[in-house]
Amino acid sequence: MNELSGGKLAYVYLPNTGGGGFASFNRYYFAQQDKKGVVLDERNNGGGSAADYMIDVMSRTLLGYFNSKANDNRPWTTPMAGIWGPKVMIINERAGSGGDLLPYMFKEKDLGPLIGTRTWGGLVGTWDTPPLIDGGRIVAPRGGFFDVDGEWAVEGEGIAPDIEVIQEPKLIIQGRDPQLEKAVEVALEKLKGNEFQLKPEPAAPVRWKRPDGFKAN
Repeated sequence: MNELSGGKLAYVYLPNTGGGGFASFNRYYFAQQDKKGVVLDERNNGGGSAADYMIDVMSRTLLGYFNSKANDNRPWTTPMAGIWGPKVMIINERAGSGGDLLPYMFKEKDLGPLIGTRTWGGLVGTWDTPPLIDGGRIVAPRGGFFDVDGEWAVEGEGIAPDIEVIQEPKLIIQGRDPQLEKAVEVALEKLKGNEFQLKPEPAAPVRWKRPDGFKAN
């Protein structure tokens, strides 16, 4: 990623929306806040839970700063944690369930473009299926998803990319990743002339001063 983006973009892989996926998001997203933008790779996402938390974090907008007198005087942003530049998500046909819902929410929140191929379309809840007496378990669909307009959505349809990119076997054999390459290209294009820069600390405010012309006795 550093080579492709010239060190400007963060890369965060999201293998699922369960414990491992949340751990990966927290570990790599927050550790790369110095980057100008981020590519989120949710290809082959095995699902799990609804990843509202990830969407909430990525939706943060910068509201201001607190000045700092420590080290290099780099100000603190508020919210404190975030990547404030463009965001791009890579999806594919082997991402499903929570891996369908994550790009659905990403798109609904207008966080950035989706790159790759249509997701699997297996968004359905399987909760409330108790274990059997012999330790086995039956998994059955229990909850379908419908949108804010009251229409069934995503299941059986998947989420289509904004820019379709096929992983051509010839290029993969050559060690390339066409979907990742396109995601980086799109993110860098969005960065042109729009890179986030921390605001420098302004001059100290004047809270009180003697009136102009005042002379002490």
